Amino acid sequence: MSYKVIIVEDERIELQELSMIIEYEALELELVATADNGIDGQKLIDEFFPDIVISDIRLPGQTGLDMLSKIRPIVKAIILSGYSDFSYMQNAIHLGVDDYLLKPIDNNDLLKSLEKIVKQLKEEESVEKNIIKLPLTDNLNNHLINNSIKFIKKNYQNQVGLQEAAELLNVSETHLSRLFKELVGINFLTYLNTYRINKSIDLLINTNENITEIAFKCGYVTPGYYAKIFKRLLKTTPTKFRDNKN
Repeated sequence: MSYKVIIVEDERIELQELSMIIEYEALELELVATADNGIDGQKLIDEFFPDIVISDIRLPGQTGLDMLSKIRPIVKAIILSGYSDFSYMQNAIHLGVDDYLLKPIDNNDLLKSLEKIVKQLKEEESVEKNIIKLPLTDNLNNHLINNSIKFIKKNYQNQVGLQEAAELLNVSETHLSRLFKELVGINFLTYLNTYRINKSIDLLINTNENITEIAFKCGYVTPGYYAKIFKRLLKTTPTKFRDNKN
């Protein structure tokens, strides 16, 4: 199995070098796509669900940090920068990027960074094999919240959310949202998504249904959005999760 890599770099020569200098296959990596701006980079990330993104910090459309802020912690990330300004580095650290390399890029530094990330990915997969379901509170000393959770369990396969739950329970969305977060510790939508993902885990492990069928059965309009939420919560894709369980 190879880990997928996307490179986002607006300087053509550097993009070519990054695509060619690393022996991706030897590192158990696969370069699946490249982009020369932050907008296309984000679209490719949403399409391919890569394990690693290598990105310049300054890009047309949106910066590398802006792009990564919308997808972290879904992927491992290496930031490339021609600037040693501490504020750039500080922002990258705040985002939790895995490495920050100054240009011109030293090939050995990039190689070491990729090797370290591959090792982390393998360790995370080892932990994931022991994950069955994400923990959820399901019984609190509050009638309204318990009924909200019952609503989620009964309707998770449908296109429902906080609005529908509040209407059924005859309370305002604001009140239900505040109380749910206060007593459960996570917001209503996060609970709903986590419950859906847990249901999808049952199907991934115990059936041969494909990812699209599982996504629809668990209340997701598209398999792409299902995979995005799955990876956000479990740091892996539904396909990889199923492979690891077999």
